[in-house]
Amino acid sequence: MLNRVAVLSDSHGVLPALEAVLAEPDVSTADHIVLTGDITAGPQPAQVLDLLTGLGDRVIWISGNADRELLEYRRGQRDTSPDPIAPWAAAQLREDHLDLLSSLPRSRSLSLNGLGKVLFCHATPRDDEEVVLVDSRLDRWKEVLGGLDTDIRTVVCGHTHMPFVRLARGRLVINPGSIGMPYGRTGAHWALLGPGVELRTTHFDLQAAATRLGQESSYPDITEWADYFLHARATDADALTAFAPRDGRDHSP
Repeated sequence: MLNRVAVLSDSHGVLPALEAVLAEPDVSTADHIVLTGDITAGPQPAQVLDLLTGLGDRVIWISGNADRELLEYRRGQRDTSPDPIAPWAAAQLREDHLDLLSSLPRSRSLSLNGLGKVLFCHATPRDDEEVVLVDSRLDRWKEVLGGLDTDIRTVVCGHTHMPFVRLARGRLVINPGSIGMPYGRTGAHWALLGPGVELRTTHFDLQAAATRLGQESSYPDITEWADYFLHARATDADALTAFAPRDGRDHSP
């Protein structure tokens, strides 16, 4: 049984944010670093993958929908992507990066001190782009968690870029937020698990990060991209308004 793991989700290819979190003492001393998907779709995809693979077996990888879409785009399985930066990011990846992404599981379970058996996934345990939110109705949570083994009492997911902890049908659900594309407030958001749950924010120099992205990324719209996402121009209210119709609430009785 593990004592502590750091959960990093939705890095989206933002190297300065990822480096800041990896420098945190509680991350560097954790038993494992769990990546809950959407690792690469952003301005520094190859650099982020190279940094993470260099950490070896300390990293536990899980695929997100954006990672899958990058792989599908590069391998000719799709012609478009919902994220404007994704086709460019896909073109930056080497074959070994593609092989890594193709090998990633959709979920992993670990036994963790204080939390028992924990399931880690990207969006929901059954789908990598399904939406559940902090205020999703209990029937929605019953639907998306209903297929889990009864011994899984904690579920960790990402995808919506907003941190929360809540009980849903007796299970503890944790979203660490986003490392590279936060909604609602600035900083790189992550979680430390074991024996309890701590939602953490790592602050870093946003202007220096934006300047570095402008220098190191060849993405044509990098200045606008960095300004929008590093400064969390999308509020939590904006994100919830955009995501809410996708959690099925409009079709509930």
